[in-house]
Amino acid sequence: MKTQKLMLLLVLCLTVVFAGCGTSSGKKEGSHAASNRQGENASGDKVTLSFMHLWPDGVSTAQNNVVNDIIGQYEADNPNVKIKVEVLDNEQYKNKLKILSTSNSLPDVGVTWAAGFLQPYVEGGLFASLDDLLGNGLGEQFVSGTTDAFQVDGKTYGVPLEFNIAPIYYNKEIFANHNLEVPTTYAEFKQVIETLTANGIAPIALGNKDRWTGSLWYMYLADRIAGQEVFSSALAGKDTYMQDSLLQAASEVQQLVDLKAFNKGFNGLSNDEGKADFYNETAAMYLMGTWELANFTANEDVPQEFKAKVGFFKFPVVEGGAGDADSWVGGPGVGLFVAENSPVKDAAKDFVAYFVEKWGEIAVTDAGVIPATKVDTGSVELPALYVELFNEMNNASSITLYADVQLEADTAEVHLNQIQALFGKAATPEQFSEAHEQAINQ
Repeated sequence: MKTQKLMLLLVLCLTVVFAGCGTSSGKKEGSHAASNRQGENASGDKVTLSFMHLWPDGVSTAQNNVVNDIIGQYEADNPNVKIKVEVLDNEQYKNKLKILSTSNSLPDVGVTWAAGFLQPYVEGGLFASLDDLLGNGLGEQFVSGTTDAFQVDGKTYGVPLEFNIAPIYYNKEIFANHNLEVPTTYAEFKQVIETLTANGIAPIALGNKDRWTGSLWYMYLADRIAGQEVFSSALAGKDTYMQDSLLQAASEVQQLVDLKAFNKGFNGLSNDEGKADFYNETAAMYLMGTWELANFTANEDVPQEFKAKVGFFKFPVVEGGAGDADSWVGGPGVGLFVAENSPVKDAAKDFVAYFVEKWGEIAVTDAGVIPATKVDTGSVELPALYVELFNEMNNASSITLYADVQLEADTAEVHLNQIQALFGKAATPEQFSEAHEQAINQ
């Protein structure tokens, strides 16, 4: 789990990057990693790499285009290498990765999350160490601290592509039509919900079949009521989960359900199905990570008229709570791994190094992604929404890593199942907290 100190260091580093003081990945031709690449596959042997990722066209069009561009460039630079690609959506990807791991047949290169998610794959000997890449010049390209969450016992098994925080996006036109102001307190937030509901508009778009989406709402309530340190200590098993502030957070989730804050059928909808209500403008708000920025800025399939209506606000403070408005849920996003048993491991690592360099170079402008690598953005014209959220990240007082990522795999599964039970009112706040207490301390 990322400590508050590490996250503050990270966002301070990001401040420097945005000022244009980072190293441009477009100037890497002289780097050790790039000079090694020029002689790669000189023998002319044909190499096929399998690459599995989670940015499908239509759902993550901007990222999908960037990935395809990078693959095309790599194959052009390495004509004896063919990249065989498989693309799945988020939940399908996670499920297939689990299935492939049981037969030790992972793709040569794939996408992983950090911390507790990748730990069982590392312990099972499925992910290769990437320390050789980092020590070969690639490590210098990352913002300080971003690779730490992909370490197990001091070795690095994934390289991050993104860094994210999770704001509440909202439809400015819907708010204006109902004379609503952006809420700064939780009481004001509930008044917004009541006004929207009374006027036949779904206040919040949510697809909680995927469960981690509902976890974002619970995590913010826990952060705002209990405070970041108390909440993080409970998740780490350093403090009891059975305390009043965390029970209150779980209770507030169910009060939102009672207020009809979420779109109809939310607990049976996937994230993509749930968020459609926000994109169709039948729901006014949507809580999601800044990876969604791509659809609000760079994705040409999303109408500009709708993009112009999208704003964001911080999760409101809870009166009497210990949390503050500049505390965010977020952290390093997805990264790339190389399969330990890949028959073309050297070529796979070369592709990963190439991908990271190119991603940092073009994902900012072409996909609206906040990368984990240093990029000189000083001379780049960026959308206002991107800049505003980047600045919020710089001003964060703390960033708490997503619970389902930081927890060990079995505990994360308990957390996610309990999230759906809590939102579906199949578990009481006491049962919810007790299940966490037992799973974390088992």
